[in-house]
Amino acid sequence: MGDSVLERFSPATADWFRGAFVAPTPAQEGAWTAISSGHHALVVAPTGSGKTLAAFLWALDRLAVTAVPEDRSRRCRVLYVSPLKALAVDVERNLRSPLVGMGHAAARLGMPRPQVRVAVRSGDTPAADRRGFVRDPADILITTPESLFLMLTSAAREALAGVESVILDEVHAVAGTKRGAHLALTLERLDALLDRPAQRIGLSATVRPVEEVARFLAGGRPVDIVAPPSTKEWDLQVVVPVPDLGALGAPTSDLSGPAAGEPARASIWPHVEERIVDLVSQHRSTLVFANSRRLAERLTTRLNEVWEERSDELPGTSPGQADEAGGGGGHGASSAGGPGARGIPARVPGVPGGLPAAMMAQSGAARGAPALLARAHHGSVSKEQRAAIEEDLKAGRLPAVVATSSLELGIDMGAVDLVVQVESPPSVASGLQRVGRAGHQVGAVSRGVLFPKFRGDLVQTAVVVERMRAGAIESLRVPTNPLDVLAQQIVAMCALDDWAVDELEALVRRAAPFAGLTRLVLESVLDMLSGRYPSDEFAELRPRLVWDRVAGTLAGRRGAQHLAVTSGGTIPDRGLYAVFLASGDGPGRRVGELDEEMVYESRVGDHFTLGTSTWRIEDITHDRVLVTPAPGQPGRLPFWKGDSLGRPAELGAAVGAFVRELGGLSAAKARRRVAQAGLDQWATDNLLGYLDEQREAIAQLPTDRTIVVERFRDELGDWRVVVHSPFGSAVHAPWALAVSARMRERFGVDVQAMHGDDGIVLRLPDFDGPWDQSGDHDALTPDLLDLVLLDPDEVAELVTAQVGGSALFAARFRECAARALLLPRRRPDRRQALWQQRQRASQLLEVASQFPSFPIVLEAVRECVQDVYDVPGLAALMRAVRAREVTAVAVQTPVPSPFARSLLFGYVAQYLYEGDSPLAERRAAALALDPTLLAELLGTGEGLSLRDLLDPAAVASTEAELQRLVPERAARDVEDVADLVRVLGPLTVEDVLLRCASSDADTVASWLNELARARRLIRVRIGGTDRWAAVEDAGRLRDALGVSLPVGVPQAFLEPAADPVGDLVARFARSHGPFGVGALAAWSGLGPAVVREALRRLVATGRIVEGDLRPDGSADTGGLDYCDAGVLRTLRRRSLAALRAEVEPVGPQDYARFLPAWQGVGGSLRGPDGVLRVVEQLGGAILPASALEGLVLPARVAAYHPAWLDELLAAGEVVWQGHGSLPGDDGWVSLHLADLAPATMAPTGPWDELGTVPAALADALAGGGAFYFRALADVVTQRLGSTTDDAVRAALWDLVWGGWVSGDTLAPLRALLAGGRTAHRRRPAGSGRARYAARPGLLGRGGRAPGRAPLGSPTAPDVVGRWALLPTREADATITAYTRAEVLLDRYGVLTRGSVTAEDVPGGFAGVYRVLAAAEESGRVRRGYFVEGLGAAQFGSTGAVDRLRAGVRPLGVSAPDVSRALVLAACDPANPYGAALPWPGRGPAEDGGRGHQPARKAGALVVLVEGALVLYVERGGRSLLTWSEDPSHLQAAADALALAVREGALGKLTVERTDGAPVLGSDHALAQALAAAGFHTTPRGLRLRR
Repeated sequence: MGDSVLERFSPATADWFRGAFVAPTPAQEGAWTAISSGHHALVVAPTGSGKTLAAFLWALDRLAVTAVPEDRSRRCRVLYVSPLKALAVDVERNLRSPLVGMGHAAARLGMPRPQVRVAVRSGDTPAADRRGFVRDPADILITTPESLFLMLTSAAREALAGVESVILDEVHAVAGTKRGAHLALTLERLDALLDRPAQRIGLSATVRPVEEVARFLAGGRPVDIVAPPSTKEWDLQVVVPVPDLGALGAPTSDLSGPAAGEPARASIWPHVEERIVDLVSQHRSTLVFANSRRLAERLTTRLNEVWEERSDELPGTSPGQADEAGGGGGHGASSAGGPGARGIPARVPGVPGGLPAAMMAQSGAARGAPALLARAHHGSVSKEQRAAIEEDLKAGRLPAVVATSSLELGIDMGAVDLVVQVESPPSVASGLQRVGRAGHQVGAVSRGVLFPKFRGDLVQTAVVVERMRAGAIESLRVPTNPLDVLAQQIVAMCALDDWAVDELEALVRRAAPFAGLTRLVLESVLDMLSGRYPSDEFAELRPRLVWDRVAGTLAGRRGAQHLAVTSGGTIPDRGLYAVFLASGDGPGRRVGELDEEMVYESRVGDHFTLGTSTWRIEDITHDRVLVTPAPGQPGRLPFWKGDSLGRPAELGAAVGAFVRELGGLSAAKARRRVAQAGLDQWATDNLLGYLDEQREAIAQLPTDRTIVVERFRDELGDWRVVVHSPFGSAVHAPWALAVSARMRERFGVDVQAMHGDDGIVLRLPDFDGPWDQSGDHDALTPDLLDLVLLDPDEVAELVTAQVGGSALFAARFRECAARALLLPRRRPDRRQALWQQRQRASQLLEVASQFPSFPIVLEAVRECVQDVYDVPGLAALMRAVRAREVTAVAVQTPVPSPFARSLLFGYVAQYLYEGDSPLAERRAAALALDPTLLAELLGTGEGLSLRDLLDPAAVASTEAELQRLVPERAARDVEDVADLVRVLGPLTVEDVLLRCASSDADTVASWLNELARARRLIRVRIGGTDRWAAVEDAGRLRDALGVSLPVGVPQAFLEPAADPVGDLVARFARSHGPFGVGALAAWSGLGPAVVREALRRLVATGRIVEGDLRPDGSADTGGLDYCDAGVLRTLRRRSLAALRAEVEPVGPQDYARFLPAWQGVGGSLRGPDGVLRVVEQLGGAILPASALEGLVLPARVAAYHPAWLDELLAAGEVVWQGHGSLPGDDGWVSLHLADLAPATMAPTGPWDELGTVPAALADALAGGGAFYFRALADVVTQRLGSTTDDAVRAALWDLVWGGWVSGDTLAPLRALLAGGRTAHRRRPAGSGRARYAARPGLLGRGGRAPGRAPLGSPTAPDVVGRWALLPTREADATITAYTRAEVLLDRYGVLTRGSVTAEDVPGGFAGVYRVLAAAEESGRVRRGYFVEGLGAAQFGSTGAVDRLRAGVRPLGVSAPDVSRALVLAACDPANPYGAALPWPGRGPAEDGGRGHQPARKAGALVVLVEGALVLYVERGGRSLLTWSEDPSHLQAAADALALAVREGALGKLTVERTDGAPVLGSDHALAQALAAAGFHTTPRGLRLRR
């Protein structure tokens, strides 16, 4: 038959085909027969059977022999639509071969060469090429569904007027989705543009049922189905690389105890990775498929690391030589790509084992191995990188590619030898598409190796492989009436043309997804688009269309086309961050995309792996991440949400049948049966062993005919109920939703439910229920089964009732609203944060939920119930249970069964991130603060007058904007007048004229009359005046004000409202500033009493605020003002902005000069009162104990004496807390005012974890009171039987450093520091004036270390004084957050994010931000851009801001006294560097490395001169870093350092190196300055003693 089919083609085409191919394939023969007859055709054939050529060749032949139309707009006659941009480019490239071949054949036959041009239009097409196609169309256009939609919604549609054939490739990828429904309507719109409908040709390798897809393809019109029997050969193996998958997760080390760390556990991944490397090394070209982008990145990195390790063992070999070099193990590396190739080091120096786990979050880490063996390919890798990866694989330069579904569809990857699938394919169709990439030629064998991840995965893999061989793919279902897609397409259609509703309905119903659309449903969508719902509550509900209900016509309003073009499409916006190179220009800058939550967990300077390359984050903006290459560096592995696909119910039934079949066979027969499925020896052993173990635990196996309900207690003592069912997530998800609701209703406790492909896990907290009161399992079985099994007739109703409160519904509603153009993209070229989308969707849902018939709410429910959930499948399963076709069995087990353990494998991950809920830490932060209590603390409760806070100019300008009285908002045309009346309510002609750009009364009157004729405005009489009102307000005006309505108002606008008066009052409030009762009564014509009652109701709901609000006095004499809550927020925000605008930012050095002065550095305070003020300001600041009385307090209190602090401690006004010891005798401490200590102290854990003696000591103190050490030691000895004073002393200091215990004096701490091994060296402080200072005995100190006395002595210095437990921490999070924010603001004057971060405050900056923001609204603090370069989130008190600005030195004015220098501990809060301000940059060290870098660490010092950082002294003083070359600055710093030594704040100082170079013999200006300051030369360096 082949020759007879070819005779239909022109001689040139037939000649070329006969020369290039032996004969047509059956698919090609059938396709050409159907296509050449002009029929719609659906071609279904395996990969590599020539489908694309079958679809194109007839069109190419017609183009070759047909003259080019004279009308350019009709030149494009063939339209190819691909679901993937990459596939479109691939097809364009593959068309070159037949076109060139046909040209040569025509030349040989003496025929004219065909001049066929091909163009590509997708999201990656440059704008110039798009414009070029419109001016001069090509013969063939290759595009995507989204680009075709955009063309039909713009002037470019004229270039498609001549289309005759439409080819839909990979039609199965869209037919069962909303993207397909969108495409179906787009094709109908295209047909409406043409003289006659275009011929449609669909192509797919995996589609079922064929009739359903044929209906989708042609909208129910006749279709010739070409589906020849498949002769495709498959070589499929299921490989398990370990003998026992059941041992995974078991500890592999016998180490135990606290020092052993987390035990190492068995994992399958090392074995899988090694086997994959073996397979890659044995083949020339390999594709590895993973089911998620995260796994693809992780696996690629590990394959390269394994290959690198092998390369180190056997250098100089390539993947193809690995068999010879390593016996098939692949132990080799190519000479062009071995370690060090392309400038990438093979090892990462200084990285012994990767990064700390704390840095990884959920990302994981990559060691930084170079991309030698494989590269990752997925949708988040940039287009340019994907193209380079594909080309490298085709050319043989890259042995392997690890991909997701990005390479699943028909992209030609060249001669791929092998496909490796890690984990079971998500479906049979997906498995066929993926393995079909290998042997992608006619007659070739497709070879695939599949690696299951765990034993439960092994069962599905075996079934998928069997069904792949049989071609038993899953059936798809075309979505029914997706209303969000319909809304978007209607706006796009009406944006360019006016439509009659009947004609539009007929066009829509020709598309298969909308064949059953009813007129009522269509009108509900038109209601939404024409402004039926209140846009004054949510702006995007404003009308997009004008619907003349009498004439039955639709017209688009201004902006409709822009809206459809910028926000059209069906692919949901996931809020992904684009990743770009930080330097360079052009399209090649794009690296890929990262998930929003991944970016939120990242910081500038972090490294991550994307596309197997490591990148360093240079900057994170609001919509992109800027990176630079970081080859060889360790990097985090990125993660993306929403990657996983669930098992279809049809595949689930097959899995259950397979388990049932094996369960009924003998061991020998079962082994033979499994071997037939392609499982290797270990896979067979694991599968059969898995089933045997399950039978031992539970006699009954869960199958397609048996559901097993298992219950047991978990490690916490709570009940777990596991429903074993094979039917897949689409069935189990709604089942879990319904069962958890029933259990919650039955037991009154919250039930956590997690669904998976193999069943449901329910967790019930321990409670006094029937399961705990009876041990009779048989008696409880009916009760358990009654909870789990549902009435099939109630399934749909129960799931629908529960789905509205789920995270799934929130996510789907957001996506549906975006598709319906209700959440348009503000800037299409910029990313919109996902959390902002969620917030806007939540606001829309709040409005939409008031209307039961709101189409998008109904569509979101329909999508959840029909498209995401398989509710019909669940109902069918419940009916089978009721009919006894499926049996339900309940069992109780002491431990989870093997099937249950597999199902629990993914339980934890379920709650890491919840679909559309906020991040956990944000949710906790939002719930922790009590807003009512916070308002009382801030003084912002009810009754507070805001008139002093609101700016009169801001109020006036806002009122003018709301009333459309500003020129920018003036009405310019008839549409603007319609919006004006709709937003502001009924207006007189004079009111309208006042708000129009045109002052011509006749023009405005003509606009009003035009709108009246179109039945969009009505004339009414209110309060004795004639006004124009929107027709949508007719019912409200009638019911609220008793207005007489004109005839002819459509019934849709006459329906009664729930609160018509409240609606009118609320709109009046939204369009005015603060107003009084009198103004509202005059506008509405209602009495003051009626108005007050309506206002009272709205105040109660929070929609309106009452109080003294107008800065110029209340609108009503003696009365209150009222204001819409949203308007009041705007007024507050603008008033605060006016205050902020008064503040010009100061420079960082000015802030560095301000901060020490603000904290009193310089010794302006005196005596105990001065010490108390310092403690108040530094409350909770954690400092090295050695710096506290050596540097911090003396710098602030003139002639500081330790006795002053002891006096405050003894009086109970101050307490001190330990925060952990430092090496030597030092530690971290903080001081607190006793009154604030419960809120400012750091949290601690249970003390019983410290050991027996500390616990006994703490118990002795727990009764209250303070005790001397001797009394404590006696109590502990009495409790424990026998212990030593040394043990009690050690236990006491353990409790001190742990933050539990403190003393009434600092003398013990001074005694401890006197040992000399401290971070900050200083002279011994032992002064006789301290309360418990050691007094010399008759023999003096006897050579002991200063302050050290025999431990048994009553005057032992390091345990003297009275000891007590620190106060109980404040439990109220609101009080703690408020106090912490207040102390931090007092400490820093101007509080920035960096200052809070440096303090390591629990909850970070977000923890105090909410308090500060609320304080700003109350006028307590000001927010603004006070310090340049520190971001906009800066808060300061008025006094601090004024003092900061007063300290600014004008340009050109030098410092009055450059010798003023300060020596501070590096971690002193008065040092802004490394906290509020970044450390100033330093050039590279002499050896090219980074050299010493400053840090806020114990023992280090900084020297500031007039706010500038001049010196940084490393701990011990041996090394100094400089930031100034000014001799006067260096001399001032050296003098200050010398003075600190001489005054005893520091011990002796020996400087050995400056800026990394030896100081001796150096001509560095600092060496000279140190010498001038009194430092003398020693063999080690420059030294100064006191």
